[in-house]
Amino acid sequence: MSFPALAHDRVGAGTPVVLVHGIGHRRQAWSPVVRLLAEDHEVIAVDLTGFGESPGHPKGSAHNVEAYVDHLVANFRAWGLEKPHVAGNSLGGAVALELARRGEVASAVALAPASFIDWKGAGAALPLVAMRLGALLVPAPVLRQACRAGFVRAVIGWPLYAYADRHDAASTYGDALAMKRARGFEATAIKCLRPVFKPFRGALRAPVTIAWGTKDRILPYGQMARARKLVPQARYITLDGAGHVPMSDCPEAIAELIRGTIADVEAGRSAVA
Repeated sequence: MSFPALAHDRVGAGTPVVLVHGIGHRRQAWSPVVRLLAEDHEVIAVDLTGFGESPGHPKGSAHNVEAYVDHLVANFRAWGLEKPHVAGNSLGGAVALELARRGEVASAVALAPASFIDWKGAGAALPLVAMRLGALLVPAPVLRQACRAGFVRAVIGWPLYAYADRHDAASTYGDALAMKRARGFEATAIKCLRPVFKPFRGALRAPVTIAWGTKDRILPYGQMARARKLVPQARYITLDGAGHVPMSDCPEAIAELIRGTIADVEAGRSAVA
């Protein structure tokens, strides 16, 4: 099977770090953090297969975390990366954890990873389904016009961000358009957003930090307690007041979290449990 060449932005210089978005989103979700990290790191923000500007899944490729990791690892090789650091959000967080389990990265930061969903938290994914339906049903020109209204931006951004008012018409429309054009959404949602009967667990081959926003409206903060039980060897960070996409709500804190994780690895202060 041939692997897709993934759309990505690559800026800065230094130790490389790859940034991975969530389901229905796009690499630009990381833009507030990219600007900060690129001051002292090479930063690669990528669109997963079937999202953003990347091509869809090859024939015969599953829409699960394992396939997304396969595609990313193939692209690491094409980009000349050998065990980069990685940070991911939601679906991207699940991808980051799997990369760490395989030993394909030097470290992983997982923000609200979609790896620990149980029946109690499964309904929280419904806002994502509503966003998908709304994006599909509303014509793009109408979406563009609607996103000029502050209350519309607040409604669209409410599930994702604690501070939706920080987003202007252009960025909100870009998010809505990414959701509208997300070819991999339904198949991925079926595989990755249902309750995880076999949640992520197992030996990690790279240091892992898991962080969660206390105002996450998609994957509630309470899921971090389940993560602690299943992956006790990870480091856990609470993001007070942040939503499901904390890269927008607290970009400075996320950039420092990633920087600190990389610095610990480079200084030999992080050991794999």
